[in-house]
Amino acid sequence: AQESESSEDESESGEEGDDDEGEEEEGEDDYEDEDEEEDEPTLKYERMNGAINDLLKKDSASALAVSNNLLALGTHNGIVHIVDLTGKRIKSYKPHQASVSDIEFESTADFVATASIDGQVVIQSLSTHESYMFDMKRPIRTVALEPNFAKKSTRSFVCGGMAGTLILREKGWLGHKETVLHSGEGPVWHVRWRERLIAWANDSGVKIYDTQSQMRITFIERPTDSPRADLFKCTLHWQDDTTLLIGWADYIKIARIRERPSIPTASGSSNQTPFIVEITAAFQLDCMISGIVSNSLSMPRSQDESPVQDRTPSSFLILAYQTPDTYGDEMTEDRARQARKTAERPELRIISHTGEDLSADALGVTNYQAWSCNDYVMVEVDGSNSPGKSGRCYVVISPKDVVIVRARDRKDHILWLVDHQRYDEALEEVEKLDEDERSADGDQSEISPIAIGERYIRHLVAEGNFAKAASLCPTVCGTDIERWENWIFVFAQSQQLQAIIPYVPTEAPQLGHLVYEMILAHFLVHDRQSLMRTIKEWPKSIYDISAVIVAVQAELDRSPSSSSSRSFPAPDAVILMECLAELFVYTANRQYGKALPFFLRLRRQNVFELIREHNLFTDVKDQVLLLIEFDQELLESRKQEGTEADASSSEAIALLVDHIHSIPIVRVVQQLRDRPFYLFLYLDALFKKDSQLGFEFADLQVTLFAEFATHRLIDYLRASTSYNLEAAYNECKNRDLVTEMVFLLGRMGNNKKALTLIIERLGDVHMAIEFAKEQSDDDLWEDLLKYSETRPAFIRGLLENVGAEIDPIRLIRRIKNGLEIPGLKEALIKILHDFHLQISLLEGCQTILNGDSSDLAKTRSKGQNSGFFMKSKTICALCTQPLQRLPQDLLLLFLCHHVVHASCVDGMTDIHNHEEPNEGISALASGVSAKIAFASVVRARIHDGCPVCYRKSEGNLM
Repeated sequence: AQESESSEDESESGEEGDDDEGEEEEGEDDYEDEDEEEDEPTLKYERMNGAINDLLKKDSASALAVSNNLLALGTHNGIVHIVDLTGKRIKSYKPHQASVSDIEFESTADFVATASIDGQVVIQSLSTHESYMFDMKRPIRTVALEPNFAKKSTRSFVCGGMAGTLILREKGWLGHKETVLHSGEGPVWHVRWRERLIAWANDSGVKIYDTQSQMRITFIERPTDSPRADLFKCTLHWQDDTTLLIGWADYIKIARIRERPSIPTASGSSNQTPFIVEITAAFQLDCMISGIVSNSLSMPRSQDESPVQDRTPSSFLILAYQTPDTYGDEMTEDRARQARKTAERPELRIISHTGEDLSADALGVTNYQAWSCNDYVMVEVDGSNSPGKSGRCYVVISPKDVVIVRARDRKDHILWLVDHQRYDEALEEVEKLDEDERSADGDQSEISPIAIGERYIRHLVAEGNFAKAASLCPTVCGTDIERWENWIFVFAQSQQLQAIIPYVPTEAPQLGHLVYEMILAHFLVHDRQSLMRTIKEWPKSIYDISAVIVAVQAELDRSPSSSSSRSFPAPDAVILMECLAELFVYTANRQYGKALPFFLRLRRQNVFELIREHNLFTDVKDQVLLLIEFDQELLESRKQEGTEADASSSEAIALLVDHIHSIPIVRVVQQLRDRPFYLFLYLDALFKKDSQLGFEFADLQVTLFAEFATHRLIDYLRASTSYNLEAAYNECKNRDLVTEMVFLLGRMGNNKKALTLIIERLGDVHMAIEFAKEQSDDDLWEDLLKYSETRPAFIRGLLENVGAEIDPIRLIRRIKNGLEIPGLKEALIKILHDFHLQISLLEGCQTILNGDSSDLAKTRSKGQNSGFFMKSKTICALCTQPLQRLPQDLLLLFLCHHVVHASCVDGMTDIHNHEEPNEGISALASGVSAKIAFASVVRARIHDGCPVCYRKSEGNLM
């Protein structure tokens, strides 16, 4: 069966060789697919750093032991280095002159036992000066200390080597006692001591010895087809107190030790061993085994589990060595076949209990081509107390390297996902990390969401998936301003700025203003709707508004129909004006004035409220035409809606008229020159408010009235005096406005021509009569009468309007005999009736006047003759001195009730001097006649009446 299988393999390999060239490309593709579908490794590897690297540059490692997170490393120069898991050297000493073949580290990490091919066994204490050295005379291959060596006084150990003898040495009263446990079956290659059991391996197989019963309890035979024992070492590893793992060459065996059942037996069977050993698993591999341990990284022991419980491990961790070639041709004379072939990389494999490979990782050790199977060692480390690390780990050594093997945790899984560009899964795993795990690594860790997200974004950008890359930016950049800005510029350089814009923050954090201005510039060129929406939504403080205004204004200036006030702007121009209006309104100083032109061109309904609310009258002075056009459009829209609207009720016109101090009249007129109707509305409203406000534009206003409101021209001509009469007359003459021409001729003094126009052009007698009345010119009346002599209609009209201006007799005498005048009789009757009525009215008025005059005269007389009270302090109205200065002062009382000193009146200064010395005068004054005579004398001297009233009339009395 083996031969047939071999033949089939050869034939298959031949066929594959024939098709090799034809399927070369397909094989490469399959290899790439395998790489893409690469499974995640189970373990991770870390080369030990520190001082150990420098030590191994000059020496080579040969043996390794571990205890309490300390490593005892033996070298080929016979030196022992004590280092921790970080590679820091704790202690070094040289117990041997040749290679250290085996090393054992006591459980308390106090004693180190070493065996060397120099034939010596040395036990050295690391904390005290206690040490033991034993010369075995032959090369020693292995050594093992008894459990709890430091706590026991016996200081027992077991060793063996090329002498083929397994020796147990223990300390007694008289020194160390030596006991041979086994001999005669070739060199002892490996020995390990666990509790009361000692297991060792020699050329024939593996044996287990019970130290308490001092009996060998089992022998596990070495496979007959095994290669040389000196080339492929045996590895013994106690998984626990009852399970021994055996790895020798390419075979693995698991031995389980259990107590022998206590069954009553005959006296002859008392030599039975207390334990029974069972081989629970045995299988052959396709590689040589340099080391074996149970895979405790993936199968931890529970705390409640009993040490003696059946725990056949579900998997094992082996250090696999691939042989470069068979080792059976050493005696050949062919030097090429004698030359040693280069070795492959060692592999760390996880093997199931059935021998199936679960995973395999090649180790990158230095100069691996030169090392043999025996040059590698693997030990298990309980790393629970290791600083910065947790859980168990393994240490693998080669002559020049120390590699630490650990179980991959969630962080390693995340890093693996990232390395294989499975970023979504990596980010999901990061979210599952505990807060402690996150805080321990920080934002700078390779597994932080930020670091992974940035790598993911770079990957997406490289693949051109900018939309998804942009969606990750909020998570990755967070509140980091610099990171945000860097990624935004990356998108901008890739012409993909629109992808990240929806995610750009405007607060918490707020980026540099250049970023926001760059985004607005992008919208200005590519998406103006978004530009307007962004300007309205974004805070105005995050970018330089003035810079944006300049850019938008420049674009608007280049836009078609943007500068025309008469045509509604194009859609793009509308958006740009909306943007400018928004920007001007929300600048730091609220520039509503600069926004006003855009509001007007955009036909904003609230523009008038905006002007009044923010006092924008000064800004309106250059936007008059836009304002009125907008207002007229509003009026037209109201008319179309059925609402009554008059152009004269324009809100824009009213605003301009009410604020002429802020909006100069001249400025308005200049802007409305090309729109005469709007100019007419403005000047008309201005004239209604104050006829003198627009006096300098009176001539222009005459023309505008003649064109747009002819029926109101005559009213303006009558009300205004500021226009040029001749220019107004020429305007009316050009337009054949007779009524206005008549008025202007009359105002110019050309009454005859005006009357001629009335008579010849209008034929309106009443108007002619009114015109003649207004002028009050007898010659004009004469011309009218003369003209009417041959016109019956005018004669009748004059007869019907006779009055103070026309003497009826004068008119009747001018009527020629035989002239037929329709309605003459009625006109004469009316004249007579009006005459009698006038006489009656005059008589009645005379009677009323006489009665009123009599009543008023009586009232005045009574008022003048009535007395009045005079106080002692009353002063003279002329000299302002008290009237009763002296008892002999003469006082004059007038009918107007003014009282003055006689001496203060002109011509009365000497009246006392003339009369007073004569006593007869005093006697005469006491009579009535004397008083009348004296009053006559006084009255004769007063020529102007009351001097007070006279001086008041002259303006000389203050």
